[in-house]
Amino acid sequence: MQTIAPLWLWVTFGAIVLVSLFIDFVVLKKQGSHDIGVKEALHWSLVWVALSFVFNGLFWWAVKDSTGSTELANTKSLEFLTGYLIEKSLAVDNIFVFLMIFTYFAVPTAFQKRVLMIGIIGAIVLRTVMILVGGWLLAEFHWILYVFGAFLILTGVKMWWAAGKEPDLNDNPALKLLRKLLPVSSTYDGEKFWTVENGKKIATPLFMVICLIALTDVIFAVDSIPAIFAITSDPFIVLTSNVFAILGLRAMYFLLAAVANKFHLLNYGLAVILVFIGTKMCLIDIYKIPVGVSLGVVVGILALTMLLSVRSAPTQPKA
Repeated sequence: MQTIAPLWLWVTFGAIVLVSLFIDFVVLKKQGSHDIGVKEALHWSLVWVALSFVFNGLFWWAVKDSTGSTELANTKSLEFLTGYLIEKSLAVDNIFVFLMIFTYFAVPTAFQKRVLMIGIIGAIVLRTVMILVGGWLLAEFHWILYVFGAFLILTGVKMWWAAGKEPDLNDNPALKLLRKLLPVSSTYDGEKFWTVENGKKIATPLFMVICLIALTDVIFAVDSIPAIFAITSDPFIVLTSNVFAILGLRAMYFLLAAVANKFHLLNYGLAVILVFIGTKMCLIDIYKIPVGVSLGVVVGILALTMLLSVRSAPTQPKA
């Protein structure tokens, strides 16, 4: 696995992630459990997006400085931006699943922040491992590109077929297995994952929520990571674009949770994006679709889907 990023940029990336997590876990933790409003969620979402663009600018400068090629720097920064948008757009679908899980377990809004913060840590660790393994596999076995491509196409078709249908957690096999393995309390005990009932230590519903969110992230990582590898083979770009999209996940959740009904057609757009990226991977040895074209297609599909969603959003009945 080869990367164009210099060592100091890896160190800078690691420092940014650690500082970001410190802010989330130490500084913001002092706020305690509280409801996060749309204004606060929008503010933090803009902060995370701005940070991602600043890092991409730093990446562009690092590539130009180390290679002396402006063209290569432009290409690599476009690869980062495309990967970031793909991960960010798939994260929207992920967020809708989180919303369904929180609604099913009736998780108080004040407790959701901690669950999402822990989920972000797990997602970063998990995706780092998956990206390193995936990068090694692609470097050693080129034909896996076709497997990943076919998988993304099938996933996109499946997502299109399931779009608009209400998922049912009652039939979720993972949830059924967890309930068989662990006794679970019927009520919450603050933000605790474990409580004591009748002298016996048992899990709280919040622990079940954490387990399901972790499983959900695994499923979505299997989709998003191959999609970004279709844009670039550089593990640095795949990892950084993934992590920067994840860092803003908590704020984006609370922002989208307030307007979820306005983007009811988004799954159709995400399905088309997955099919497009899967096709791009399958055609890699016949015709390599330029990064700029890929970026334009992703942005165009997202913009069109969101526009159609807003125009056809179901109206709320008047009281």
